[in-house]
Amino acid sequence: MNKIQHYVQGQWTTGKEEGTPILDAVTGEAFTSVAIEGLDVPEILNYGRTKGGEVLRKMTFQERGNMLKKLALYLTKRKDAFYDLSYRTGATKVDSWIDIEGGFGNLFANASLRKLFPNQPYHVEGDAIDLSRGGRFMAHHIMVPKKGVAVHINAFNFPVWGMLEKCAVNWMAGVPAVVLPAPSSSYLAEAVARTIIDSGILPEGALQIINGTVKNILDTVESQDVVTFTGSAQTGRLLKAHPRLIQESVPFTMEADSLNASILGEDAVPGTPEFDLFIKEVRKEMTVKAGQKCTAIRRIIVPEKLVDDVQIALAKQLDKVTIGDPRLKEVRMGSLVSHQQVQAVRDSVNDLSKEAQIVYGNLDAIKTIGADANKGAFISPILLRADHPFQNTVIHEREAFGPVSTIMPYKNLDEAITLAQMGKGSLVSSIATNDDTIAKEYVINAASHHGRILVLNRESAKQSTGHGSPLPYLVHGGPGRAGGGEEMGGMRGIKHYLQRTAIQGSPTTITEITGIYQQNAKYKEAPQHPFKYHWEDIQPGMSMKTHNRTFTDTDIINFSNLTWDHFYAHTDITSLDGSIFEKRTAHGYFIISAAAGLFVYPNKGPVSANYGLEECRFLRPLYHNDTIYVRLTCKQKVDRDVASAEHPSGIVKWYAEIFDANTDEKVAFATVLTMVQKKQEVLTEMTDDKINECLYALKEDAKPKWGIMTPQHMIEHLEYTYKIASGEIQDFEIATPEKILEKVHNSLWNYDKFPKNSQFPQLEKDTLDTLKHPDLTTAIEKFKAQRETYLGYFKENPEAKLKNLVFGELNKYESYLLERKHLNHHFEQFNLL
Repeated sequence: MNKIQHYVQGQWTTGKEEGTPILDAVTGEAFTSVAIEGLDVPEILNYGRTKGGEVLRKMTFQERGNMLKKLALYLTKRKDAFYDLSYRTGATKVDSWIDIEGGFGNLFANASLRKLFPNQPYHVEGDAIDLSRGGRFMAHHIMVPKKGVAVHINAFNFPVWGMLEKCAVNWMAGVPAVVLPAPSSSYLAEAVARTIIDSGILPEGALQIINGTVKNILDTVESQDVVTFTGSAQTGRLLKAHPRLIQESVPFTMEADSLNASILGEDAVPGTPEFDLFIKEVRKEMTVKAGQKCTAIRRIIVPEKLVDDVQIALAKQLDKVTIGDPRLKEVRMGSLVSHQQVQAVRDSVNDLSKEAQIVYGNLDAIKTIGADANKGAFISPILLRADHPFQNTVIHEREAFGPVSTIMPYKNLDEAITLAQMGKGSLVSSIATNDDTIAKEYVINAASHHGRILVLNRESAKQSTGHGSPLPYLVHGGPGRAGGGEEMGGMRGIKHYLQRTAIQGSPTTITEITGIYQQNAKYKEAPQHPFKYHWEDIQPGMSMKTHNRTFTDTDIINFSNLTWDHFYAHTDITSLDGSIFEKRTAHGYFIISAAAGLFVYPNKGPVSANYGLEECRFLRPLYHNDTIYVRLTCKQKVDRDVASAEHPSGIVKWYAEIFDANTDEKVAFATVLTMVQKKQEVLTEMTDDKINECLYALKEDAKPKWGIMTPQHMIEHLEYTYKIASGEIQDFEIATPEKILEKVHNSLWNYDKFPKNSQFPQLEKDTLDTLKHPDLTTAIEKFKAQRETYLGYFKENPEAKLKNLVFGELNKYESYLLERKHLNHHFEQFNLL
């Protein structure tokens, strides 16, 4: 029997002892084991802090985000193998989808958050704070990656999601992880971790995994580390009280068991969509993952007049739940993770049944499909009913971590809120109602006791992610019994792994530290107009002062007529008495427009588009005959992804200050965003001289760096593609599938090289075409002539579009982009560049 392995200190290893057997939850077969003896925990933690941490901390948020995106795509392509293992945990395909692809989804979601962070390894939080009247002493807050390791102690129910929802966040923050999956399902976590390590996408040390219970894992944690725990409240409290955590002030986040409540609104009577939605949601939350979810509905709180209706309707829904081998399509609920878990649920149900009546299900009898109920860890859904929920308190204290839930009545909404609060804190609550007054009253009064609240009604039902689905952009955690912690939550989650530090100094110094221009900092006069620079060459503080412009009466009146903005201050000077205006006043947006007219560079250049305004303030009115000038300063640069038909670019935020030219008083300011093209420094421009230089250097006996082409085959291939590009050959079907054609077409606009060994659709793989010309010299002459034909065609037909086998329809400019990439690809193939 193979042991589950650990990946620590750069290698896969196993524990020294025989190990604890791990059973298939469906068949009861012992198929692997886990052993941890001999692992050097202090060195494992230190390896992460140094080896993985040093690399991650130096990466920018954009680099980390793109790393996560690449990893998510890599794992998604290999997901099928994980499903086969997941069935062994007792999970159905739907259950496995939540765990596996839900985990990958966390990588995608956190990757997208890179757009909200600066293009640097650390974050600048909030607004600047002026600490002096003169504006020469100020403060800001920065957030830098902690120089520790994230220790994740995970539960058995979601071995993939539980690992990746946490790791995605700490990796995005620049912090490495040591993951400790629960032993009973650690084989699935190991498989995913092995694929991650094999990908080579993460820097070494960013992920280590110990597949087993390590009792001394917290003995050597340090103040820069972060510890997270998902599991029982009892175990969590023991860990939280660990002396080392207290001594080192180590952040500890706990997500514990939770008696989540779902409320049926008084308006949601039988026959309404909300009643049906409620019943389906409860049934789903009872049976998905066989109820082994921290967010499952444990308490069903309904109007007392509807208790019988809910019981009957829910029983009918539960009757449809088939139990058995999760590999079978007809099975809707699999098994629990282990026989130990079955016994734990049985014990909890026996305790609950002392104060509540079992009204559906049987602990001693279960019908299964395709599996032996005795060998597998199977249990029936159990529905209880507690008619006196204020007296029978065990239903608010004891959780059965399986397909178990309890119905209880309420007289009015205040009682429903009180009952929900009697769980002493939960991860999630929900209410099914079509009455927004009821929804508001419940949410506002119950929110103190729940980490998340879902309002379910007919309007949201089709798009609703459901009661039990934590989302990467929302906080996951809850007060009190639920552990008092927070995970995920978009940027909030990432900040848990960053150290917030207040910084003080002059605006100029703070500008240099933050990488964001601060008001009153020294300007860096640009040698030429800032709009002439590419994105890489623009730096915060780069600035220019414009010439002056005087506003006239005619300007203001014309702007009113153009925009139809006839506000009295601009058009009716007889109505100014009692207002803040003294004379005919320039429109605020005319001031901004006039400012743009002063600072915009008119010629074509790297600035490709106006991207919008972030802030705009008018500090005092401007009147006819007032004169202004503008100071334009680069405030901040933000990277962006480009997937459409445009060249790679970033966003530059410009701080536009508008001054009264007579007094130098600042009268308005705005943050203007522009899209600025990045430099193209990857591909060589294919001028006539450069092409001739490469062809002159090409020898008959040259060997390619990749592929099997000879020099003449390469030249004849290029000649053929020029025939396509000049319209001589167009009788073909585009080879790229329609669903990806746009993506492939748009790739012409990026600066990436063609992949080595790219396959041309009309060339047979690993086979050379018959040569058409007698020698290389002739082939080169034919190539040159065909290129001239291509150039001449678009000179005479500048608006033409022609088909390409791979990239679809191309216009003149896109044909140029293809030519540049294609010639670079093959000239580099033969060491000509």
